Amino acid sequence: MNTIKNYAGIADKFAQLETAKVVLIPVPYDGTSTWGKGADKGPQAFLEASENMELYDIETASEVYEQGVYLANAITENSSPEAMVNAVHKTTKEYIKRNKFVTLFGGEHSISIGTIRAFNECFNNLTVLHIDAHADLRKSYEGTPYNHACAVHEASQNTNLIQVGIRSMDAIEKTFMDEEKTFFAHDMMNDEYWMDKVVESLTENVFITFDLDALDPSIMPSTGTPEPGGLLWYETLEFLKQVFEEKNVVGFDIVELCPNVVDKSSDFLAAKLYYKMLSYKFMGQDADEDYDNTYNTDRKEVNTILKFTDNED
Repeated sequence: MNTIKNYAGIADKFAQLETAKVVLIPVPYDGTSTWGKGADKGPQAFLEASENMELYDIETASEVYEQGVYLANAITENSSPEAMVNAVHKTTKEYIKRNKFVTLFGGEHSISIGTIRAFNECFNNLTVLHIDAHADLRKSYEGTPYNHACAVHEASQNTNLIQVGIRSMDAIEKTFMDEEKTFFAHDMMNDEYWMDKVVESLTENVFITFDLDALDPSIMPSTGTPEPGGLLWYETLEFLKQVFEEKNVVGFDIVELCPNVVDKSSDFLAAKLYYKMLSYKFMGQDADEDYDNTYNTDRKEVNTILKFTDNED
């Protein structure tokens, strides 16, 4: 990745780790994708588009970057899918323990295995809200459980996994799917209450993993595996806003942007989506208001957490 100093070109005073409430971790990884390649270039395209965004959000009447956004070093481990997942898990957890609102931008969806693992270890009774065209529930694919097609299999076993927008899957994935917690795209289009039903199924603490191919290819063509019949822009924002307002979103990732050198619209959509999600998270909060995203302290690993924190610089 080319070096970009600060997220969205914000001033240095809003980009310092010590004071920023938000951490953004790029993960330019594309090691297991099977069709459209290029997700490893997604974070760079997203960051470049972000530099060309207006930073005043009309809907929330806010400039959320003033909460502080620290652009972390990209995670570039690519020696194996497992090594990448472990690196993402370790880095994500480090920033959670610094009491930051941790966000990631991929990269293919396999990065979320490590992300979700870190959040599940740090927050009680976690819901993973999986917004995607694909079920991603395979236990293993092409010889590894760390494939993009396995992105939320682990979450299906140890979190409250809610899947939204699904419209493509393999038959084997039905054996791991809870259909009562799955909102298929073809059902959503005929159900005016689907957003309320999703929110009712969430626990208080929610991690969002957003695969950009959840969106319709008419507005998001630059993904590795575009599927017809996806979500549109304003319904997506309406849904996300409701989730952020009614639940405690503890972090999120956005994945599967495959930039197109001819058409930059998808890059810009991804940049706007990320910024809108931050705007919803911090809506109504003053920039100088303390942020409390305190991780769980009643799991067995608390001693490990405290030991690590004590050894930090």
